Amino acid sequence: MKITFDILTIFPEMFYCYFNSSMLARAQKNNLIKINVRNLRDYTKDKHKVTDDAAYGGISGMVMKVEPIYRAVRGIKLLKSKTRIILLSAKGKILTQAHVRTLAKYDQIILIAGHYKGVDERVVEHLATAEISIGDYIISGGELAAAVVVDAVTRYVPGVVGKQESILKDSFSDPAVETQLVEHPHYTRPAEFRGWKVPEVLISGDHEAVRKWRYEAALKKTERNRPDLLRPGNLER
Repeated sequence: MKITFDILTIFPEMFYCYFNSSMLARAQKNNLIKINVRNLRDYTKDKHKVTDDAAYGGISGMVMKVEPIYRAVRGIKLLKSKTRIILLSAKGKILTQAHVRTLAKYDQIILIAGHYKGVDERVVEHLATAEISIGDYIISGGELAAAVVVDAVTRYVPGVVGKQESILKDSFSDPAVETQLVEHPHYTRPAEFRGWKVPEVLISGDHEAVRKWRYEAALKKTERNRPDLLRPGNLER
């Protein structure tokens, strides 16, 4: 299995460091994924390589034009491949782990990084197959969001994570339940530092007690940080 990621952006230089480090660098080197960062300005036809224009209706801010995006998508979409075309937008559906697992089944994922005031809605209406947000907040553009999608999906490609079963224990990663608890806390050596001690149960060797502690700890952390996730299905051990 190999996934090709094509990212459409007007700031291609933003991706170099992240995509050439750690897990993503190894995944590319091992030919498990391919990442193409494409400059939208290369798909313009005017001499100034304009990719945005004033919005109709008189609002402030510039809007990214539909034409360069259309040309880019048409030029890079792989024939006979299972392709998903995603616009990264604060107006999109929130990205979830379930969505990430679904995306990992595609051959090609085209990610359109919006910028400025937004993207011409005709991209959503006629080109994109999904509009995705990574959270209820605003960042300067879709570049960081695109990197998040690439990272999250890549972890599900066989061979990328050393022990594939470990990703099933991540927060939100159990497909058997409708909603999820966040993952339990982790500790490592030393067992005591400045009087801060690792919970005794974790060094007890009692696997059943450890399992029970992890569930209780995950529940407490979810109650504290993500109470919106708590539903009856989460409370069954």
